[in-house]
Amino acid sequence: MLIKAGGYDKVCQSFKWRIPERYNIGLDVCDKWAQGPDRTALIHLTGSGEVVRYGFGKLKELSDRLANGLKYLGLARGDRVGILLPQGPETALTHLAAYKLGGVAVPLFTLFGAEALAFRLGDSGARMVVTDQENLPKVLEIKDRLPELEVIVALGGGPEGVADFGELVQGGSPELKPAATLADDPALIIYTSGTTGPPKGALHAHRVLPGHLPGVELPHGFPPQAGDLFWTPADWAWIGGLMDVLFPAWSLGVPVLAFRAAKFDPEEAYSLMARFKVANVFMPATALKLLRQVPSPRERFDLRLRSLASGGETLGTELLDWGREELGVEINEFYGQTEANLLVSNCAEIMEIRPGSMGRAVPGHTLAVVDREGRELEPGELGPGELGQVAVKRPDPVMFLGYWNNPEATRAKFAGDWLLTGDQARRDGDGYFWFVGRDDDVITSAGYRIGPGEVEDCLSRHPAVKLAAVIGRPDPVRTQIVKAFVVLKEGVEPGPDLAREIQEFVKTRLAAHEYPREVEFIDELPVTATGKIKRLELKKRELEKDKGRKGGG
Repeated sequence: MLIKAGGYDKVCQSFKWRIPERYNIGLDVCDKWAQGPDRTALIHLTGSGEVVRYGFGKLKELSDRLANGLKYLGLARGDRVGILLPQGPETALTHLAAYKLGGVAVPLFTLFGAEALAFRLGDSGARMVVTDQENLPKVLEIKDRLPELEVIVALGGGPEGVADFGELVQGGSPELKPAATLADDPALIIYTSGTTGPPKGALHAHRVLPGHLPGVELPHGFPPQAGDLFWTPADWAWIGGLMDVLFPAWSLGVPVLAFRAAKFDPEEAYSLMARFKVANVFMPATALKLLRQVPSPRERFDLRLRSLASGGETLGTELLDWGREELGVEINEFYGQTEANLLVSNCAEIMEIRPGSMGRAVPGHTLAVVDREGRELEPGELGPGELGQVAVKRPDPVMFLGYWNNPEATRAKFAGDWLLTGDQARRDGDGYFWFVGRDDDVITSAGYRIGPGEVEDCLSRHPAVKLAAVIGRPDPVRTQIVKAFVVLKEGVEPGPDLAREIQEFVKTRLAAHEYPREVEFIDELPVTATGKIKRLELKKRELEKDKGRKGGG
């Protein structure tokens, strides 16, 4: 844990990694707190409005029972478990059970369509998937394409061959001997978007959780403190919801609020935070922009916020001022990525907040701005127009083990001992990092990072599409939106109805956050001599169009 020992430099000097050789996420976030009085771990607001509270002791009993049930179904050490569930106790229990058995969790976003699920389950070689009634049909639809998927577990059961989650918990023994995992043993695969081709599975070890802790403690003002209660609207299928909020809070013994909203509603979010006296929030920048549209929140809602952290998109001065004036807290921006998360952070309690800066290196991580060869660049060394990229040095507990079954992509991620994030930045003489842009074509939209390759691949499967290219177009609320340029097959007529059909085609097969919000039909795509799409040229065209629109207005 971080020690609040004065300013930033003293906090860094007093910090030292203490990660035991044997370590298990499930035991750390649950079992260690299950002794003595049953302190609150989870407050679940159900879809019907019921509030259900779980103590750490109850979570231990239920997760041990579930682990024995999954073990009875054949889950063994090293097996991958797809977890296709929203925020809720069953999601957390499945993670805990998998870790205690030495399994590898594969979180899956419930808004994924069949194609997105089929790729991730197939690529990871998942032996088992746990889901609910809403998502079960998608799993059954693709099961025949997944030869390694042997077991399907669903909340409420299902047709023949589908195990009932509740019966597994009820029938499982509460006595469990957890797997003796090492800190470096695999625990988690989270799929991340790439610029070309399908998503890549970032494989993390159990040590990834303690690796996250200083990056959670810094922007949240050194938890645990009296009255702390964490909440995020971010789904637990993403590293931001799972490893920035749920498990770090539990590792610190702090309760978490779970609530699944069909869509983010700022009024509902304010009411939720006030009703449950939420103290600690991770809120993506897009959600903050929506909250900002609600007038007079301090007058209308009895907020008890102590800390508000945001990441994924750069915050401007106006948003920081709004947080201070309307919410009564400093918004601490932080930075990381799936492969190595929570590397840079602000903390108003121990450092100056410089608007536009991501902050300074989180204690424990060695960071630099480097060139493509991995040469560390000193502040001021970059010339006009030159850019370096953020890099973190190995070994580092928060760093991934590598991309699942993709050693070539893993090698390409490093330059010597530096893991290259792909994010362009500069660092000033005081150690503050300033985000400039992506070093690749990944699209940042509403806090999600979207790889154009997967969207383009889906578009190409539409019967009317001959070729397609995808870029991110600037957007004032979402940072970027997905825009598709489509070349139609001969004889197909373009039009708004076809554009909507193509959008729906992607939305139902990939995910609602990945579909192109704009579709433009063009005669041909700009390509290189080797046939690669020149996305930069498409981006330049869009910038020129924007200039023209603004000039004409």
